[in-house]
Amino acid sequence: MPISAGILLFRRRAGVEVLLVHPGGPFWRRRDKGAWQIPKGLIEPGEGAEAAARREVGEELGIDVVEPLTPLGVLRQAGGKMVEAFALERDVDPATVQSNMVEIEWPRGSGRLVSFPEIDAARWMTVADARQAMLASQQVLLDRLDDLAGGPVGT
Repeated sequence: MPISAGILLFRRRAGVEVLLVHPGGPFWRRRDKGAWQIPKGLIEPGEGAEAAARREVGEELGIDVVEPLTPLGVLRQAGGKMVEAFALERDVDPATVQSNMVEIEWPRGSGRLVSFPEIDAARWMTVADARQAMLASQQVLLDRLDDLAGGPVGT
């Protein structure tokens, strides 16, 4: 089974905030609660998880990630996909995010290809807000961030 890699970006303001992305395209268009996630994507053959996470964040956010990453471990999403995640403390301006474009057949079976941004929004959220907004299977990453951020980040 293919495995994905991604980065949970976080910053410290009045409390800890995390940067989540909303997937683009017709499947996610009207979904909000439970749709937000970390920027991530498939690890290519011969590519390491850390390199894939850096590449995916570059593609989805339009930024270069050169700083050291902290491993957050592997999780299994509800659909069975495995994700190896890393954390990085870094501030990013969501207004400057420039996602790559992807092309899919839509509607399925129609033979018609449609292009859309891989992500259509990026947003800083408090950890409490992130727990409401993000994919349930990725919420464990917020728990794993506790140790890195020096204690409970859910406040």
